[in-house]
Amino acid sequence: MKKVLKVLLLFDSPYAKPRGYDYKEEFQDTESWYTEKDVYEALLANGYQVSLLGLFDDISLLLEEIKENKPDVVFNLAEVFNQKSHLDKNVASLLEMMDIPYTGGSPGSLFICNDKGLSKKILRFHRVRVPRFYTFYRGRKVWLPKVIKLPLVVKPLCEEASRGISQASVVDNEDAFLERVKFIHENMQMDAIAEEYIDGRELYTTVLGNKRIQVLPPREIKFGQFPEDEPRIATYKAKWDDKYRDKWGIKSVFAGKLADGMDKRIEDTCKRAYRALNMDSYARFDIRITSGGVVYVIEPNANPCIAKIDEVAQAAEKVDISYNQLIKKIILLAFQRVG
Repeated sequence: MKKVLKVLLLFDSPYAKPRGYDYKEEFQDTESWYTEKDVYEALLANGYQVSLLGLFDDISLLLEEIKENKPDVVFNLAEVFNQKSHLDKNVASLLEMMDIPYTGGSPGSLFICNDKGLSKKILRFHRVRVPRFYTFYRGRKVWLPKVIKLPLVVKPLCEEASRGISQASVVDNEDAFLERVKFIHENMQMDAIAEEYIDGRELYTTVLGNKRIQVLPPREIKFGQFPEDEPRIATYKAKWDDKYRDKWGIKSVFAGKLADGMDKRIEDTCKRAYRALNMDSYARFDIRITSGGVVYVIEPNANPCIAKIDEVAQAAEKVDISYNQLIKKIILLAFQRVG
């Protein structure tokens, strides 16, 4: 008889719950827990034996679960620990230390992608085009460098999911630039990065694989009725606030008509970026294409959102990879990496 694979579905929780908690009530919340529910149901549909563990601020729960009920593989959806997004890499590191196969990005990939300045330095070294940028650390002098040109987008250096990004993040004069950096330093208690605003179409491109990689069809964010005189960027509200998205007609669709050869250019750029950052399992690149056909990588994303409604799953379905097949493929990639 074929052995049933034991999968631990690991995710972050906004509060502490004991081991063995079933999360049935939470999974009914279609606003907040839809990713965990989608992945859980897909794992069950694939015939796996699934246990659930939500982490808040006690890592001993994970240690106990692995010791007492050792899974064959961990499906890692942990994006934060104790409400800190930069600790996602530490969770993956712990799984590596315990010699447990796990899905998603390695600790190195998560670390690099979490630091927008570091990832851009590596990509620029490998001749992958990124916006010109400058980093500003707390406790150091802040000035407007001559090496970058206005308008600029000022963001938290180490933050994800567009947190800390609003229309006020786009600055076109020195005073606004200094004020925004100060806001991130003092209000968010984070370091900042300023990068040149790239005017153009914004696409999201998924890459799957370890040694052999596959680039999926790009999705595009459409800004609908957004005011023409406002910079079109994917702010936190533009990504996550449904009322705001409905108000301005902001939506994610498959990329419309591209210039001849642009598909190949996008695929080549994303493959080179994936290899340059030593990524594996699955990732998503946020890119911009200028009116002149220049492709810029804006952000690399290890462990991007993987719910049915998100770009990764939608792009996979476009090439006849069903959601259940996608989740199974990601599980198999976990074993390929440790092998």
